[in-house]
Amino acid sequence: MALIDGTGQGHDVARADGQTDRQTDKDADFSAYMSARQPALYRTAYLLAGDHAGAEDLLQNAFAKLYLSWDRIRDPQALDGYVRRVMVNENNSLWRRAWKRREHATDPTTGAMPETGVHDEYDDGMGGVLWSFVQTLSPKQRAVIVLRYYEQLSEAEIADVLGISPGTVKSQASRALAALRARAPHSLNPHESGDAR
Repeated sequence: MALIDGTGQGHDVARADGQTDRQTDKDADFSAYMSARQPALYRTAYLLAGDHAGAEDLLQNAFAKLYLSWDRIRDPQALDGYVRRVMVNENNSLWRRAWKRREHATDPTTGAMPETGVHDEYDDGMGGVLWSFVQTLSPKQRAVIVLRYYEQLSEAEIADVLGISPGTVKSQASRALAALRARAPHSLNPHESGDAR
């Protein structure tokens, strides 16, 4: 059915309704995904950026890019990987580093991360201390460590997210762990503190 407006142009009502329905479905699907995955993806963003403001920027930019690409993503299982890849790329980009101020949301006397109001049942009290050393890694090494040990992704999944080979993931992880061992005090290593089991 076509309608004629004041300009004499015909409009296909069925087509407009179909586009509206698709847009409504897209918005609903995107909103559902964002609501379900935002807490976990925010955690990744925080670990990559090292502060809450940076994490919010990373996640907001990633969600905006995801929304624009929503119709092109065919595999719903790939959504988290897409968002992680955008966050890693945004975090590593030169334009971001050029204007980013060197502010850290840590207590200068203790070096501890700020309270987020969320209790981590797996944190043994050393998480804040260890995290201060993870923050000293290069952005690429930090991304590998965050995705491997905090997000529990496999080497293949990390390679896909970062757009590198699994061998590069292994070498980056190895270098990062060596750097952490060299920088961290022996008290963080349970095998050297006399508590070996």
